[in-house]
Amino acid sequence: MNEIDTIRASILSRIKPKEPEKLKLSALADSLISKINAIGRAEGLDITAILVGSTARGTWLSGEHDLDIFIMFPPDASREYLEEKGLYVARKMAEQAQSSEERYAEHPYINAVFDGYEVDLVPAFRVASAAEIISAVDRTPFHNMFVLSRIKGLEDEVLLLKQFLKGCGVYGSELKTHGFSGYLVELLVTHYGSFMQALEAAREWKPGLKIDIEKHASIAHNDPLVVIDPTDPSRNVAAALSLDNMCIFIDRAREFMKKPGASYFSLRAVEPLNDSEFKTIMSGRGTSLIAIEFTAPDEVEDVLFPQLHKMEDSVREMLERYDFSVYNSGVWAGKKAVLVYELESAGLPTLKKHAGPQVWMEEHAEAFKSKYQGSNAFSRIYIHNGKYMVDIQRKYATAKKLLEAELPKCGLGKHVALSIKKGYHILENEQILKIKENNFREFLHRFFQK
Repeated sequence: MNEIDTIRASILSRIKPKEPEKLKLSALADSLISKINAIGRAEGLDITAILVGSTARGTWLSGEHDLDIFIMFPPDASREYLEEKGLYVARKMAEQAQSSEERYAEHPYINAVFDGYEVDLVPAFRVASAAEIISAVDRTPFHNMFVLSRIKGLEDEVLLLKQFLKGCGVYGSELKTHGFSGYLVELLVTHYGSFMQALEAAREWKPGLKIDIEKHASIAHNDPLVVIDPTDPSRNVAAALSLDNMCIFIDRAREFMKKPGASYFSLRAVEPLNDSEFKTIMSGRGTSLIAIEFTAPDEVEDVLFPQLHKMEDSVREMLERYDFSVYNSGVWAGKKAVLVYELESAGLPTLKKHAGPQVWMEEHAEAFKSKYQGSNAFSRIYIHNGKYMVDIQRKYATAKKLLEAELPKCGLGKHVALSIKKGYHILENEQILKIKENNFREFLHRFFQK
C-alpha cells in the first residue's frame, strides 16, 4: 500500500486543481451566470443560469478548461420558445466571447470561448423532477444534486479513476470514443467507495454486469455494462460504453493491481508515422490498405462519428460480400473524413466460382442452367457436392473498382451521404500518404498498433 500511496500522491499533485485555478474558474462561472441572469431581467425572461457538470461538483481534472452553464426556462415554456429565447440569450453572451459557434444536440446551443475557457451555453427546462424531463439535457441538474449529495470526501478518488481511464484511452462517452463518461466515473466511485475498490471490483467484471444504486430500474438493458441512472430508472448511464473499452479497463485494472505504476495514468503518446515507417510496416505485413477520403460534414462529433461508423460497417460488409477479406478498419476526421481498411488483398482473380441450387431442386436448377448455359463463363456448368457450379468472371476484381462503383449504395447517414454525393477519392497503399492533415499520421500509427 505504501507504493500505491506514493503513486496516488504523485498523480494527484499533477491532476488536482490548485487553489488559483479553482478561484479563476469559480470567478468566471459566477461572472457568466450573473451576466446571463442580467440579460434575462432586462428582457423580462423567467430564466436562471446554473453551473453543472464536473466543475460544479469539484471533480474536474486540472487543465480542463471547459464549463457547462445551463440557461433554465420554466417547464411550461414551449420547445420553440426555449430554442428561440435560449439562443437569443446565448448569442448575446457570445458577443463578449473570444470566439463562438452554434451547435446542435437535441436542440441548439452555443459553444463559446471566454478567457481561454470553452463554455457550453445550453438552454434547458427547469422541471421539478427527473421524471418530468422534456429534453435529455434536463436530467443534468439532477445529476448535479445526486452526485453532490454523495461525493463529499471522494473527489480525489474520482480524479484518480478519471485519469486512470484516460491513461487506458477509454475516458469519454462521446460517440467517437465509446468510453466512460465523467458522471459514470462519479457513480462508480460512490458505489464502490474508492478508486482502488473500483479497480478491485473491475477485475471480476463480466459483460451484463448491472449496478443499480437506488434499486429502482424500470426496464432491462442489453449493454456490456449497465449502471442505472439514480435520477432516471429507465436510463443506462453506461449505454455509450463499448464492450472492447470495458474489457480494456478490466485488463488494465488487473495489470495495475498486480504491478502498480504511475505509467497507467498517462496515455502513451503516438508519434506521427513517417513515409519510411509506413512502407516498412506495409511490406512486413504483406496486406493491402485502401482508404476512402471525402470532405467531412460540418457537424459536431456526436452527430458525425455515428454516421462514419455506420458507413465503416456497411462498406466492410460490402467488401466481404464481394470476397475481399477485411483484417482491420478505422475512421478519422478533420477537415476531411477518411475510412481506412486493411485487406488480405485489394485484388482478386478474375475467375469466381459461382454456386447454384442443389441438383434435386428442379425448378431452380432449370433457371440456373438457363441463365449460364452457353454464357461467357470460364467453364461449363458442373456439379460439385450436390450443387450446380459454374466458373464466371468476377464483377469487380479490385477493391478500388468496387468502391468507385458501389460506394454510394452503402448505408450512409444523411450528412455523410450528402458529402459522398459531392465526391470522394479511393486511395491505395502509398497513395494514402498524400493525406497531409494534422494528426492523420498519428491515427495511422494507432491503426497499426491497435
